[in-house]
Amino acid sequence: MTLLEPRSIGTRITRRDGAAKVTGSATYAFEFDVENPVYLHPVQATIAHGQIISMDTAAAESADGVLAVLTVFDAPELADTSNGDLAVLQDASVHYRGQLIGAVVAISAETARHAAGLVRVEYEEQPAAIELTADHPTLYTPEQVNPDYPAETSDGDAEAALREAPVVVDNIYTTPHEHNNPMEPHACIALWDNDALTLWDSTQGVHAARKELATAFGLDQEQVRVIAKNVGGGFGSKGAPHSHNILVVMAALRLPGKPVKLALTRQQMFDVVGYRTPTIQHLRLGAQRDGSLLALSHQVVEQTATVKEYAEQTATPSRMMYAAPHRKTGHKLATLDVPVPFWMRAPGECPGMFALEVAMDELAVACDIDPIELRIRNEPPVDPETGSPWSNRRLIECLQTGAERFGWADRDPKPGNRVNGEWLIGSGVASAVYPAMVMPGNSARIEHVGQGRFVVQIGAVDIGTGTWTALAQIAADALDCELSAIDLQIGDSSLPSASVAGGSSGITSWGRAIVAAARAFRHDHGEHPEVGVHTVASAEDANEEAENYGMYSFGAHFAEARVNRYTGEIHVSRMLGVFSVGRVINPATLRSQLIGGMTMGLSMALHEESVRDPRFGHIVTRDLATYHISSHADVPAIEAFALDDVDEHANPMGSRGAGEIGIVGSAAAVANAVFHATGVRVRDLPITCDKLL
Repeated sequence: MTLLEPRSIGTRITRRDGAAKVTGSATYAFEFDVENPVYLHPVQATIAHGQIISMDTAAAESADGVLAVLTVFDAPELADTSNGDLAVLQDASVHYRGQLIGAVVAISAETARHAAGLVRVEYEEQPAAIELTADHPTLYTPEQVNPDYPAETSDGDAEAALREAPVVVDNIYTTPHEHNNPMEPHACIALWDNDALTLWDSTQGVHAARKELATAFGLDQEQVRVIAKNVGGGFGSKGAPHSHNILVVMAALRLPGKPVKLALTRQQMFDVVGYRTPTIQHLRLGAQRDGSLLALSHQVVEQTATVKEYAEQTATPSRMMYAAPHRKTGHKLATLDVPVPFWMRAPGECPGMFALEVAMDELAVACDIDPIELRIRNEPPVDPETGSPWSNRRLIECLQTGAERFGWADRDPKPGNRVNGEWLIGSGVASAVYPAMVMPGNSARIEHVGQGRFVVQIGAVDIGTGTWTALAQIAADALDCELSAIDLQIGDSSLPSASVAGGSSGITSWGRAIVAAARAFRHDHGEHPEVGVHTVASAEDANEEAENYGMYSFGAHFAEARVNRYTGEIHVSRMLGVFSVGRVINPATLRSQLIGGMTMGLSMALHEESVRDPRFGHIVTRDLATYHISSHADVPAIEAFALDDVDEHANPMGSRGAGEIGIVGSAAAVANAVFHATGVRVRDLPITCDKLL
């Protein structure tokens, strides 16, 4: 693999989209200037399981300003209903509370909302299974877990090794429902005009959305255009269309020529756009008294929905993280009458590494070994799962660099010994890992437009991560020109195909395509191209070198927690992360991603919990007043560093993804710090005051 010679890459470039966003001139999905828009408000099911007997729409239809009412009895028929999450209004069955069962379209958002409340629905309610338990009667083993990993693995004889191990950690760890809450809600505008559908959408992938919608409605992909110029966060929840997208397109088909707008309310987002599945994780570690792992077993119970299977890969990090000769992992799903779980920043790795890294801290205590030293003693020389050499594993350096910066050497190994007035003070550490993924189907177009200036086009999406800037830097270096000479065009399915912004794969996947196009352009047109010449080229769908190497990003998290000895109140006063992510494309946007992930992990550790009422099936904590996330007052002195690094096997830039590794392990570091402060081990997130008293 020939690496780019960095010139723009590695420099702290101010975000190209920054000025537009801070001044409010950046256009988001709901804000596109369309002529004479109309507005949709959904009708949602108020039971968790059953049948709709009737929907009385007379009052809604007679309300002033109402243009259309859709119900399960008269909605357009979808051409493909294989995706159960998207097959809304296709029959009278209710699969979860909050399911979309109708819609009102009116001349204003207020009128549509008022009229939706006038629709009267009669149900035949049936018993619903809502609550996840470790012995749920519907438990089964899926064929695979996200995205395509085997659900179960076994190396050696973990059970025998655990029985014989001198030291054993054997505990249950749980994580709750958690919901993505991007600043911009899920929103879109749909226009059906002249047998063509245009969707302005808040999505992480315009081409993926186009494909899903074309399939659902039986359209050619050329009939569908999806535009997403600016996206106000997604964290995975906008990685594919949801039922609200289908509903808006149905309304657009009913009202051709009229742009139909929908912005979900914060409350509705808790119903229909996915969430992180709760997990029940049984983790067992067997070790020698010196901390050397002999066996590891990680068995996970999580939930899926009746309308569509979603299987999260929670135990997969345990397959490769440490050098245990005997390993066993597995996943089981309970099928419940709930919405479909979905991607949330580092799905699988995030909750799985919480359990593994707290268990490693417990093993360090049991063996009376420093938790950093324990991890170093269990460093695997090759990928334990495949036997392949690492492309670039610098976890030990991350741990040691972080320990030096954090002042770890001054830490009293005994919990509960450091006191400042009424505050108990402790520090914790945890490792981080995330796979270096490449997505297929990426192409780029480059055109010389004169005076050494280039238009670079690819249908990528910037969901707030800095894509507008980082891809321009890659293009400039690939074309050997100044950054100012690059006109980057993204966020439109009419541009060359691009994969979803997800799995920390965006810059890797799209950057490879831009480099391939730039090299093809130079080959086709030389160093002094004529004005107007262009080249379209595609990246190889897979990185062949990934088959020969264990390719991951790694990191180490450090946290300092202060716990009130009388009330159990927790303040995290310091967080530090040190990461190995290959070559850094832009230090400013990288730091933003890392500390954003760490803050989200802090939030996961101390605050976030979506409480589902087992009687009625709905999330009770369905707004930002009751679903607590870390606010300014909760976020401590926080810093993140990346090692000076190049991964020559990952891609031509030498970089690896960094959007998700910041959250992986950060919740465990906080939990371990709380234990070190108090001597109380909390294994069930979030860590609230009552769990410490």
